[in-house]
Amino acid sequence: MDYILRQIYLSSIERYIGKGLIIVLVGQRRVGKSCLLAQLRHIKQADSHNHIIYIDKEKREFDFIRTYQDLNDYIAAHYQQGKKNYILIDEVQDIAEFERSLRSYYSEPDAQVIITGSNAHILSSELSTLIGGRYKEIYVQSLSYAEFIELHGLQDNDDTLALYVNYGGMPGLARIGLDLEIARGYLKDIYHTVLLKDVVMRNQIRNATFLENLVSYLADNTGKLISANNISKYMKTQGVKITPTAIIHYLRCLSQAYIVQPVRRYDIHGKRLFENNEKYYFEDHGIRNALAGSNRSGDIEKVLENMVFQHLIRLGYTVTVGQLQAGEIDFVCTKPSGQRRYVQVTYLVADETTRKREFGNLSAIKDDYPKYVISMSPLVTRNDDNGITHLGIRRFLLEGLE
Repeated sequence: MDYILRQIYLSSIERYIGKGLIIVLVGQRRVGKSCLLAQLRHIKQADSHNHIIYIDKEKREFDFIRTYQDLNDYIAAHYQQGKKNYILIDEVQDIAEFERSLRSYYSEPDAQVIITGSNAHILSSELSTLIGGRYKEIYVQSLSYAEFIELHGLQDNDDTLALYVNYGGMPGLARIGLDLEIARGYLKDIYHTVLLKDVVMRNQIRNATFLENLVSYLADNTGKLISANNISKYMKTQGVKITPTAIIHYLRCLSQAYIVQPVRRYDIHGKRLFENNEKYYFEDHGIRNALAGSNRSGDIEKVLENMVFQHLIRLGYTVTVGQLQAGEIDFVCTKPSGQRRYVQVTYLVADETTRKREFGNLSAIKDDYPKYVISMSPLVTRNDDNGITHLGIRRFLLEGLE
């Protein structure tokens, strides 16, 4: 199968069409934003009342569009009066001052601007400055487990889950195949492209070697609390001197390029966010695995935690790390409506010590919000353990928490 319809994103796009907003598809390069834009183009072309103006900045034929003046000229030359003009631009941040052109069209009744981008800072800061926040971001992630199954034409079973755990959800793997050496090479190529284009070049970073070492450190410490001071001290033991301020800057650049995502700590009893020490999870756990190397037996809990975090975001939750006096809760998940869920992630609940640790931390929370432990324990699908739901990872990835 060459592609799948990612209906959750197409439906989100449709929800905001005609609302006087620029629709912005954001996310790491190669997660499928271009394919979504192409699918939308195909859908809209089927209606003769629509006209499509399509610009793909990753194609040579559009190299001449380098500035907002070039963009103005191209749109003006292709605009059709009397029709609904869909202005679709892929990787818009590669056009200098693009926002100066788009502000002329976003509120026009016969125009709808939909763009994609791979740098959070450029898109949010420039669009907010010039159009007063009249845009809607839609965060596009790598494939969910269900999408992975569909795109690769597989069945839901333990072998397929193992493939997803190992290789992640980058859509291009459907063309590359799931051979270990080839797939990991492909994932590393994606990583290096993103690092070069969206981090090093975009932020004019000179110390690219340290930046790569920092990403390797994050891969080795996925799911652990990260402190810029501690990283600085660790790097000093490796013979590298770098200030905590510089590390914070590099971490911010990596987050803005959607390579990793920071997750803040939340004091469950005090009901406040902490200002320091965050966890970092990778946009795609397959890329994280390719960078970490070896096999998954030694770091399966890190991978599972990364997978669960990304799927909770996919389900619409805002996610923080829960802090208790007695310990930590992996994820505190909140919906805009105020619904809250507490989630612990572990590989196996194989003995009483593990059960007490994972279920005990949740039991220490004295409120009535639902609580979950997600694991790969054999034969577990959805069980109740004294009011705490024990979910199998496959059940969670396919059906969510409820």
